[in-house]
Amino acid sequence: MLYQGVLRKMQTEYGSPIQYFLVFENDFIHMNQLLDKEIQLDFIKYQCLNCGRERPIYRQGFCKSCFYDSPAAGDWIMKPELSTAHLGKADRDLDYEKKAQLQPHIVYLANSSNVKVGVTRKSQVPTRWIDQGAHEAIEIVEVPNRYLAGITEVALKSYVSDKTSWQKMLKNDIEDVDLVEWRGKLKPHVPDEVMDYFIDTNAETHLEFPVLQYPEKVKSLNLAKTPSYKGVLKGIKGQYLIFEDQTVFNIRGNEGNYVGIGLS
Repeated sequence: MLYQGVLRKMQTEYGSPIQYFLVFENDFIHMNQLLDKEIQLDFIKYQCLNCGRERPIYRQGFCKSCFYDSPAAGDWIMKPELSTAHLGKADRDLDYEKKAQLQPHIVYLANSSNVKVGVTRKSQVPTRWIDQGAHEAIEIVEVPNRYLAGITEVALKSYVSDKTSWQKMLKNDIEDVDLVEWRGKLKPHVPDEVMDYFIDTNAETHLEFPVLQYPEKVKSLNLAKTPSYKGVLKGIKGQYLIFEDQTVFNIRGNEGNYVGIGLS
């Protein structure tokens, strides 16, 4: 059986365990059904997620020109504190930025390799936590725009990490912590203009990933260097496929690659 299409991050459904779907233009694969099966991945070409042209991928699934031109790749995406739509000020496309920035956002704590602070749109809870491979998470602030979430994250990352160690996450080298307690510790450091939006009544969300075997060491598959790979799928965590030989493949990190997927 052979599927072909351009890679985009896997779609997910919250459950026990989480369900993963690799969606192509005219087809999809329910990835959980492939556990313990041999899969072959073949690089075919590049296809920019924005313009659709066959151009080398620069970052985030975009070719270089689209990365610097598209409103979907503005600096405010990675740095929410740079959002300006609430001021009526455009970065690249004000209409696009208003839709993305002027909606409820969550500042959260998640534990994937360590406790980290992060920002996501409210509509992306718990998808964002799933994509990060977090086994537990909690909302701490809900604000009406991305800017307020961004300045909260900036304030809190002086006291807690804003990064995930993807190697530790994939090896399941984790420790359960009390995120409610962490939220209480961080509350005094929330900016004054955001304090009215602080959440102190909710509980942790716990996430279960479909993994049969975690790797002891991780070897990252790079399709540019290894355009054809075959291995037995042993797990899915975050946006990573985990194989029996301890190879891992980051679907999100390979967006814009047009691939063939063969199933034995």
